[in-house]
Amino acid sequence: MKTWKKLGLSLTAAVLLVGVVACGNNNASEKEGSNSAANNEKTTINIATGGAPKPFSYVNDSNEIDGYDIQIVKKIFEGLPQYKINIEKTEFPSIFAGLDSDRYQIGANNFASNAERREKYIYSDPIFKNQFVIAVKEDRDDIKSFADLEGKTTEVSPSVNYTVALEKYNKESAKTPVVLKYSDAELATILQNVESGADDFNLIDAAMLQLYIKEYGLKLKAIPLSQEDTDRIGVPYSYLILSKGKDSGQLEKDVNQRIQALIKDGSISKISEQYLNGDFAPEVK
Repeated sequence: MKTWKKLGLSLTAAVLLVGVVACGNNNASEKEGSNSAANNEKTTINIATGGAPKPFSYVNDSNEIDGYDIQIVKKIFEGLPQYKINIEKTEFPSIFAGLDSDRYQIGANNFASNAERREKYIYSDPIFKNQFVIAVKEDRDDIKSFADLEGKTTEVSPSVNYTVALEKYNKESAKTPVVLKYSDAELATILQNVESGADDFNLIDAAMLQLYIKEYGLKLKAIPLSQEDTDRIGVPYSYLILSKGKDSGQLEKDVNQRIQALIKDGSISKISEQYLNGDFAPEVK
């Protein structure tokens, strides 16, 4: 009898021990699953664009945000599985307000570099190599340089690199100021005003001008800038700009690594050919 009692107690202990081990394994599995879910959680990156100028940012026929800058950021984050992106169209000034508040982590809108912005934002590696030109009517021969722009009229958007360059030229060098008409008009309208003679010229990227001439049949020509006048506008590249929010250092590192990889493997050249009718990819660093 005592033997059976002992055996019964032993069996009971064994069952309890198995239960404890099973519970422990379940808890471990739950903990492992929780850690796995946490490790797989993606960081959302909000990207702002103004939806102009085409071909860098625009709404296509399918009512989707499209353009060179948009395809570049999509390609960048294809190779960064730790992030998911949300692209939002907003008013151009709102891009900066959103970056200031860290509502947006990236701005994608054919951004050039200037000292004021570099104090406030992080610049990515270049995603596009610009060539600046002066757009004039086909039959005009009186405009060859910045000096010839004095007293002439142009329509400009606030805060863009060309506008800043002309404002600085008026302040520091011009004997007769260039007449700047501030406007939020579409670029096609601005260029049509040059063609009609309502305005004398427009400073613009060479790639963008050729695209608009082809698309709208504009009777315009490009006047290349001297190195001196090119330097007035600034470094001939455009970039993505990043907010100085939390984890911005890691985001900058990840984005730049991808940009360099996409330059090396020809992906940026391919997007450039598709959207800009030429290879305007920057050089590898």
